[in-house]
Amino acid sequence: MAIFTDPIREHADFGPGDAEWLHLLVGDWQMVADLAFADLALWFPHPDLGYIALAHVRPSTTHTVFHGDFVGEGIRSDLQPLVDKAWNSRSIERSSETNWSSDMALRVEAVPMVRNGRTLAVVTTHMDLSSSRMPSRLELTYRQCAYDLLRMGTLGLWPDFASPTGSRRGAPRVGDGLIRLDAEGMVQYASPNGVSAFRRLGDGEALEGRSLAEVTASLLKDRRMVDETLPLVVTGRMPWRSEIESRGVSLSLRAIPLRDEQQRFGALVLCRDVSELRRREMELVTKDATIREIHHRVKNNLQTVAALLRMQSRRMVSDEAKQGLEQAMRRVATIALVHETLSQGLTQSVDFDELIGRQFRLSAEVASPSQQVRTERSGTFGELPSDLATPLALVINELVTNAVEHGLEGRAGTVWLIADRSEGEDGEELTVIIADDGVGLPDTPHVEGLGLQIVRTLVTSELGGTIQWQPREGGGTAVQVRLSLAGK
Repeated sequence: MAIFTDPIREHADFGPGDAEWLHLLVGDWQMVADLAFADLALWFPHPDLGYIALAHVRPSTTHTVFHGDFVGEGIRSDLQPLVDKAWNSRSIERSSETNWSSDMALRVEAVPMVRNGRTLAVVTTHMDLSSSRMPSRLELTYRQCAYDLLRMGTLGLWPDFASPTGSRRGAPRVGDGLIRLDAEGMVQYASPNGVSAFRRLGDGEALEGRSLAEVTASLLKDRRMVDETLPLVVTGRMPWRSEIESRGVSLSLRAIPLRDEQQRFGALVLCRDVSELRRREMELVTKDATIREIHHRVKNNLQTVAALLRMQSRRMVSDEAKQGLEQAMRRVATIALVHETLSQGLTQSVDFDELIGRQFRLSAEVASPSQQVRTERSGTFGELPSDLATPLALVINELVTNAVEHGLEGRAGTVWLIADRSEGEDGEELTVIIADDGVGLPDTPHVEGLGLQIVRTLVTSELGGTIQWQPREGGGTAVQVRLSLAGK
């Protein structure tokens, strides 16, 4: 999928970090659209279209003024002079007359995004003026905050590369709660949702006129568990995120310092109650821990069963009975190895290369301790879901054992394990080949033992694949197992 800077890549004279800065802007400008109660559009000069629209965002705090998508299209002729003026002057330009779109009167501003003394793009804001009511204090404060951020964009001070990207779920949005601070960290304005969020933490007084850092400190019960970034966030000194928890309520905080050419003159702090999100995350962590513990206990129980089979085999007088118990023990140990791998991770998938790397050599050695058997492995299995990993490990174990016992027949030799993960007609496929340089396939049909019967059943029923025996080039036998990974 193309990114929004692709249309200008050929003729954009960008320096180091310029494209990333614009991507950071578009990644965070929903906040500005919500504060400005306006649609935002990003424009860049184009040799044929005048300017091309690189991106567009609609506000969530009011209705949009553009119902159609114009990204990738050229600029309207009546808007281009304003954008030209902003591009060249490197300052915010406002339309001298009201623009009409459909039934709405619009106020349009053009804001150049300037970095290192060079205009990189122009943001236009489109706000509906058709409403006749007087704006509330909240709206006036929000719009001032939007203006301050866009003004910082003309100075290259916003967006800030120090701002976090990604991180935990529950990043605050404008509608969740906004607090504006002055340079000393005193609350100048708190939105109703912002006040409610701190009330849920246990603060019963008005926030305005108080130090947000002192308010937060008074709510902390166990300061040993405090995020080290919290003091810098609640004072608005750094553009970071932090979290505070009190009385079972978790509050996510994000600070955006406000700066001009000389100094920091204030900050915005967005806050969001993420108590329910954290509770669900804790439930998931608990479930993951429970699943890992189940796999660990299953592994221990299987190892106990394998040990009991080993002890029982030592008491057997008949060689056939002893061999049968030893084979059962190896099969149980193979299943236990898969559960051991699952108990060490958070997902229900297995790094099969790591698992089979240990199992392959062990299977060849245990099958015939007195033989000199060399093992070679190539190719990559990758991550496999547990419902495939267990039967596939058993299949490989049985085929390697069969290659040593019946292919090499007591002689020294080599057993190969080859994996090929590729795209087939119906999706991703996995092909596994177990080969030996032994005596080769018999000339006449023979009766399959229990091991090969287990292999056929697992491949066809559990793995939904196919298995084929064929002579190996250079002598010996090659067994090919093919299965589809599509939808797994």
